[in-house]
Amino acid sequence: MNRRAFVLSLLAVPRGASAAHAQAAALRLPQFRDATPQSRIGFQCNGSPTSQKYLIETMPGGVAMFDYDGDGRMDLYFVNGAKLDDPMPPRKEPDKTDPRFWNRLYHNNGDGTFTDVTAKAGVQGRGYGMGVAVGDYDNDGHTDLYVTNFGRNILYHNNGDGTFTDVTDKAGVGGSGWSSSACFVDYDRDGWLDLIVTRYMQWDFEKNIWCGPREPGYRGYCHPASFKQATHLVFHNNGDGTFTDVSDASGIGTVPGYGLGIAFNDYDRDGWPDILIANDNVPEQLFHNLRNGKFEEVALRVGLAYDEDGRTFSGMGTDFDDYDNDGWPDVVVGALANEKYALFRNRKGEFEYVSGRSGLGRISSMHSGWGLKLIDYDNDGWKDLFVAQGHVMDNISLSSPSLKYLEPMLLLKNDAGVFEDVSALSGDVLGVPRASRGVAFGDLDNDGFPDVVVSCLNAPAVVLRNGGGNGNHWLLVNTVGTSSNRDGIGARIRVVSESGLEQFGFVTTAGSYQSANDKRVHFGLGQDKKVKLLEILWPSGIEQRLEGITADQILTVKEPPRAVK
Repeated sequence: MNRRAFVLSLLAVPRGASAAHAQAAALRLPQFRDATPQSRIGFQCNGSPTSQKYLIETMPGGVAMFDYDGDGRMDLYFVNGAKLDDPMPPRKEPDKTDPRFWNRLYHNNGDGTFTDVTAKAGVQGRGYGMGVAVGDYDNDGHTDLYVTNFGRNILYHNNGDGTFTDVTDKAGVGGSGWSSSACFVDYDRDGWLDLIVTRYMQWDFEKNIWCGPREPGYRGYCHPASFKQATHLVFHNNGDGTFTDVSDASGIGTVPGYGLGIAFNDYDRDGWPDILIANDNVPEQLFHNLRNGKFEEVALRVGLAYDEDGRTFSGMGTDFDDYDNDGWPDVVVGALANEKYALFRNRKGEFEYVSGRSGLGRISSMHSGWGLKLIDYDNDGWKDLFVAQGHVMDNISLSSPSLKYLEPMLLLKNDAGVFEDVSALSGDVLGVPRASRGVAFGDLDNDGFPDVVVSCLNAPAVVLRNGGGNGNHWLLVNTVGTSSNRDGIGARIRVVSESGLEQFGFVTTAGSYQSANDKRVHFGLGQDKKVKLLEILWPSGIEQRLEGITADQILTVKEPPRAVK
């Protein structure tokens, strides 16, 4: 029996059966455990649900995994909603003064526990929160925070002493309307991180309408088509602590959508980052970088706009990474139940919808996916897929009895490009039904096996520790730019391990849903104890080559100076 057939045989084993545990051990699958109680994280994302079914109640909130104090450990920032009246009076703003509705920053103590440092850091937030982006926008060596809201957004400058300063007005990045996801990316490669923000729709409390049957308990959250689409925001970094709004001039702000997720990568390998936006029930968007500060929307042309039947779907969370190790970044997008999660394989700049042949369509058709990412959770050299799930409608079972509002999490193992559901074999915590939303991915304990943090709507957040233990090796690459932006965001990394396995990574904190991830690039190496070759193409155009790297370490790589001609 080959490996794929063996995995398939395990799927018939009932949860909890001793045979399942024995077979999981035989496959050496790492187990996720619920580390929330030990972590001392008591965060809950409060959507403040009302009888009015305000659509914003369903959409928060993001999570950031980043090292805010430079101690080498990943800290956590959670975005919260705000208090809503039922109904909301005209022109009244959501109230965030109650500490139950604060955003929260947790410092990683290095022993599995976290300390709430929100008040000291000054990052409680304001307004009704949605998402978060992280990046060192002023290249001072300290990671900054950008928080998206329904209403005005916030840019927090990291002061380097454990505190942050709200510099939104000075920087000019407040925006307006309903912002969702955001990312820091040096799209013009001038060495300064720019900022791109997706906006969901044109909506406010006074425009709220009744959707669904007028029967007790049946009122629903409205379909996005009930409201006008919104345009996205692009802020160019001027290098002096300020940004210029170039939304329209860039071309991105001229193409509206129902923008939720955002990610970026270099889809055509021309050396310039391109922007992917996951849209809800309108075509997905891919903005091709024209290398002159402008972008062209090309999703239809390259095969990313629709599914294989030419239909739109409810794009929410997204990732832009190379799942099949061919060197060309692929795209995965979550969707609602009765659709399918979309997987688009990149074939040298043209995309092919492969949800069916990859197994993802069969597995996901009855699920609703929000935060997601391609991660090599078992360090075998192939990126697997983790999806946090939960329907948008809290009363969906009334109209569709086969669907559930609360759903378990989904973990799909990548077997050379084919995905199999190993959720039931990878820890009981994954099987607990939740209304999951934002998810951050990265290595909380620096053991080389990626961990997961999930924000759940109106329920406690969950910290999932990856137990590893299968003997596979790994490498974490931490980039430090000099000519490029200091984070090295946008650098492309190629790794060849001693067995000849070739992998590709891209430095980014974007992806998932309204969330930000550990920027260090993770590579699983299987049984290989060395990396023969590591190549980095920096955003500046500088190429760097390292050889003979020992596995099982966090490797910090500093961008070399430009060669003198």
